[in-house]
Amino acid sequence: MSYNQKSFHINRGCMRIYHSNNFRSGRKIIFENEPCLIESSEFVKPGKGQSFVRVKLRKLLTKQLIEKTFKSTDSLEIADIIEYTLSYLYNDGRFWYFINNNTFEELSVDEKIIGVHKKWLLEQDTCIVTLWNNQPISITPNNFVNLK
Repeated sequence: MSYNQKSFHINRGCMRIYHSNNFRSGRKIIFENEPCLIESSEFVKPGKGQSFVRVKLRKLLTKQLIEKTFKSTDSLEIADIIEYTLSYLYNDGRFWYFINNNTFEELSVDEKIIGVHKKWLLEQDTCIVTLWNNQPISITPNNFVNLK
């Protein structure tokens, strides 16, 4: 079976959406004007009444976990989330600078977004930087660090 994009979303102008019956773990959506990761979803078809989908969402900006129930006719916009593997260059105290080794583009990330990860970042380390609407919202450093 080949991969078919139309099987899980449609394009209305420039807004792409997922229908609730296509909510799957790992997909990223916009809920309450905030990007969210679908952690789990359960399709429920009761003996009587309309079917629905029970979903656990992780808000990507606040890391808050929420549970929500959607009707089978509901749909939500697909979040414009991009993850890049970037190399850490340096910091100036307020911003942390990363470079894309393929395109040599630099990206600055605010210290608030770096958070507790700053003590584990060493120069030239690679990490995953998550962007939403071309703005960094989180970083994921390597699981293992060599501290010499």
